[in-house]
Amino acid sequence: MCVDWGVSIRKACGAICFDTSSYHYKSRRADQAAVERRIKEIAETRVRYGYRRVHVLLRREGWIINMKKTRRIYNELGLQLRNKHPKRRVKAKLREDRQEAVGSNDVWAMDFVHDQLAMGKKLRILTVVDTHSRLCPAADPRFAYRGEDVVQTLERVCARAGYPKTIRVDYVLCRENLAA
Repeated sequence: MCVDWGVSIRKACGAICFDTSSYHYKSRRADQAAVERRIKEIAETRVRYGYRRVHVLLRREGWIINMKKTRRIYNELGLQLRNKHPKRRVKAKLREDRQEAVGSNDVWAMDFVHDQLAMGKKLRILTVVDTHSRLCPAADPRFAYRGEDVVQTLERVCARAGYPKTIRVDYVLCRENLAA
């Protein structure tokens, strides 16, 4: 651009919104071929070593190298360890498919909803929904829920609306919420 248009470097950089210091920048990085070779040798002899362990070995050998640089070179060489997925030792039990609700009070779904007040206090709401009629027999907000509180809410709702045949619950969520 400078030669074609006959303008100075500063004007050319200003026209394309490019910083002149970037134009004049010269890299001071030393040649890293020797470090790359050594990292590759270590990785070939010690297959299960990650970049952290390779870094420790390099430091023991007297290389003055930063951990971040070791990681960058290790990744550039494509030496990342593959993530091993654990084998499932226990077969999942086959559950019966969820049956559709035919009438009201047939199947209820129970879960917690979380929210936070403006002052920072957390609020938990136990929601119970009839899956057939989409009626919500209970939405009980509290700051803290214990197992006894859930039982009391369900007893109160069942006395008023009748007992359902089935209640669906996400067990993991329920257990975490009751513990909190």
